Amino acid sequence: MGILEVQNVNKSFGGLKALQNVNLDIEEGTIHAIIGPNGAGKSTLLNCFVGKLVPDTGTVMFDGKSLLGIKPHEINQTGVSRVFQTPEIFSELTVAENVLIPCFAKRDGAFTLNALSRVTGEVDVREKAEQMLIDVSMEDKKDMLASSLSRGDKRRLEMAMCLSQDPKLLLLDEPTAGMARADTNNTIELLAQIQERRHITMAVIEHDMHVVFSLAQKISVLAQGTVIAEDLPENIKGHPKVQEAYLGGAH
Repeated sequence: MGILEVQNVNKSFGGLKALQNVNLDIEEGTIHAIIGPNGAGKSTLLNCFVGKLVPDTGTVMFDGKSLLGIKPHEINQTGVSRVFQTPEIFSELTVAENVLIPCFAKRDGAFTLNALSRVTGEVDVREKAEQMLIDVSMEDKKDMLASSLSRGDKRRLEMAMCLSQDPKLLLLDEPTAGMARADTNNTIELLAQIQERRHITMAVIEHDMHVVFSLAQKISVLAQGTVIAEDLPENIKGHPKVQEAYLGGAH
C-alpha cells in the first residue's frame, strides 16, 4: 500500500475531461515521476493532491486519510509540501530569515512574518534553521538577500524551507523549469541527496526526460487525462504506448 493512493479520479471542466479514471500508487520512500505531453492533465492531478481542485469522482488518500475537501494549509499540516515551478521565497529577506519563518510556523502552528521580531533567544529554532541550510549546502550564503540568488540557489533555499516543516511527501512541480543545465544537474543531485538522507517520498511532475530518468525509481505516464503506463524507468523508455503519446497523435 502506497503513502499516496489515487483511485478512479475523474475531473471535467465543462465538456472537457481533464482526468479520466486516474489510478496512482506512490510507495513510501520513493521518487515517483509523473510525466506526459502538454495537456495530459498533470497540473490538474497535482491540484487534486493539494486541495486546489476537488475531483468529480474518486478518492485521494495520503497516509491512510482522505485529502478531499481539506483546505490547502491543512493538507500541508498533514505532511504534504508542494514545490512550485517558480521558487516560493521571500525575496526581500535574507536566506537565513527565509528558513526561520517556516521553522516557527512548524513549532507555533501559524505562518507569520512577525515571527521574526521575536527571534532572539530562540535557540532551538535557530539551530534547526541552520541545519536546514547545511542540508542544502547553503550555510555560506545565509546572510545574502534571497533576491540576489541564482535560480538554482533559490530552489535550494525553497527546499530548505519545505524540509523545515518535516514533510512526509514532497510534490515537485517541474522543479528545474527555467534552469540552465548546470543548475538542473545541481538540483537533481540535491533532490537525490535529500531523498537518501531523509527517506522522504517525492512525486515529481516533469517534462525534462533527463531529470526524470536521473531521479525516478518509478514513472507514471499520463496522456489525455488517463494513466497509460506505470513502470520502472528502464521499461518506460521503450514502451510503445508512451512513444505513441509523445511522438504520435500528441503534439
